[in-house]
Amino acid sequence: MSPVFLFIIIIGFLLVSSVKILKEYERGVVFFLGRYTGTKGPGLIFLIPGLQKMDKVELRTVAMDIPSQDIISKDNVTLKVNGVAYFRVHDSEKAVISVENYLMATAQIAQTTLRSVMGQYELDEILTHRDQINSKLQTIIDEQTEPWGVKVSAVEVKAIDLPIEMQKAMARQAQAEREKRAKIISASGELEASERLAQAAANLDKNRNAIILRYLDTMKEISVGEGKSTTFFPLPIDFLNAMASNSKDKGSFKIED
Repeated sequence: MSPVFLFIIIIGFLLVSSVKILKEYERGVVFFLGRYTGTKGPGLIFLIPGLQKMDKVELRTVAMDIPSQDIISKDNVTLKVNGVAYFRVHDSEKAVISVENYLMATAQIAQTTLRSVMGQYELDEILTHRDQINSKLQTIIDEQTEPWGVKVSAVEVKAIDLPIEMQKAMARQAQAEREKRAKIISASGELEASERLAQAAANLDKNRNAIILRYLDTMKEISVGEGKSTTFFPLPIDFLNAMASNSKDKGSFKIED
C-alpha cells in the first residue's frame, strides 16, 4: 500500500469522524481539550478529531417508571406503592456537567421522595388525596433536579397494594357503610310517607264530601275484579245517621212496609 493511499485513508477517516448529525430533539455539549465550549445542534456538526468531544443529550420528555416501594404510612400500615415520573432536560449544559448521569440521579430522587412523602400520610388520606400527593411529589422532585437542568412536569402514583387483611377490613367497612346509607334512605322514605298520610288524613277530616268520595272509590275497587261477585249498594250518609239515631232512641231498628 502506497503512502499516498494510506494518507488519503487517514484523512477520510478523520473527516468522517469529525462530522456529526443531531436530530431536532438532540443537542450536543461540546468540550475542547476537556473544557466546555458550547452547545450545538440540531443539524450538521463538525468536530476537530482528537481535540473536541461531544456528549449527546435528548430534549424529549421521558416517562420513567418508579419501581414498587415498601412504605409504612403514618398510621403504621405497610404498603407497596409504585409510580411514574415525566421529565425532560431543559438545560443540556447542566445535565452533562452538574451530574454524572441525570437519568439515574432523577430515578433515585424519585424513589426516595416517594417513600418519604407517602410516609407522611395516613392510609385514608393516601387513598382519597392522591391528587394532592402527586402535586407534592412533583414539586419536591422538581426542586431537587432543577440544578441538573431537568424539569419534572408530573409525577403520578400508579398503584397502591394493600395487605390482604387490610383489604378485607376495608371491604367490611364499605359494606357497613352501604347498609347504613340504605337504612337511612329507607327511614327517610317512611318518614316522608307518614307525613304525607298525616296531611291526607287532615284534608279528609276537613272535607266530609271527600271522605264520602274516598269511601265510594274504595267500594268500587273491592267489587271490581276477576272472579268477584260481591255487589255494594251505597247508601247516603245522612240515611245511615238517621238509622243510627233511631236505633238509639228506640233501642232497636227495623224497616216497616
